[in-house]
Amino acid sequence: MGILDGKRILVAGVTMDSSIGFTVAKVAQEEGATVVISNFGRALGITRRIAGRLPREAPVIELDVTDDEHLASLPERLGEHLDGLDGLVHSIAYANPETSLGGKLLTAPWSDVSQALQVSAFSFASLTTACLPLLGKGSSVVGMTFDATVAWPAYDWMGVAKASLESCSRYLARDLGPKGIRVNLVSAGPLKTLAAKAIPGFEELEAMWSDRSPLGWDETDQVPTGRSVVGLLSDFFPATTGEIVHVDGGYHAMGA
Repeated sequence: MGILDGKRILVAGVTMDSSIGFTVAKVAQEEGATVVISNFGRALGITRRIAGRLPREAPVIELDVTDDEHLASLPERLGEHLDGLDGLVHSIAYANPETSLGGKLLTAPWSDVSQALQVSAFSFASLTTACLPLLGKGSSVVGMTFDATVAWPAYDWMGVAKASLESCSRYLARDLGPKGIRVNLVSAGPLKTLAAKAIPGFEELEAMWSDRSPLGWDETDQVPTGRSVVGLLSDFFPATTGEIVHVDGGYHAMGA
């Protein structure tokens, strides 16, 4: 019997089997959950293929979090697979690597900055709002961040978007707490995902992380992050909301 036994979970933003979202879906299934995963556009075909690599093939729905029609129809489309939601995982972020990352903070155009903010931060609120008809008391919403308390090499407007995401999480926790819905984030260390590969200079972070983390850090191991997300989705944290749980080998706590 797993800690998510009987839970119904949507994991939004699953592309490759190396993604955090895929690992979350896998661990959630191993812990007893019924899982639906999502993606959109050209990546949707990849998601449908890798859905078969999960312990149990998960239904895949198309979901573009910048498309109002997709969001409006989401409860109905999820209803084809689930009769409600106990958990929502937001594993979605994007910033144009050509204009908004890799030392381009001062030159990025607003059109690209606004897209980064919409996809990486605003969608946390819009997706959660779209799912509210299915979420009930005791439900859990979990998003993914990368420590936004400091400025990182190359991260630029994605770092700004993550700071917005972290603030958004706290306000959602404030507004959804009276409904019995918890909202938290997991701040993982650098992981070798498709998204990370698109960030110019991100390897600088990977190089320093293992040396400074008291527990060490394996940038190829998604499982600790996946387990932490699943823990927050479970009933084991009934009074925790508005929190950022660091899964980074302890890096964030070290001064040097």
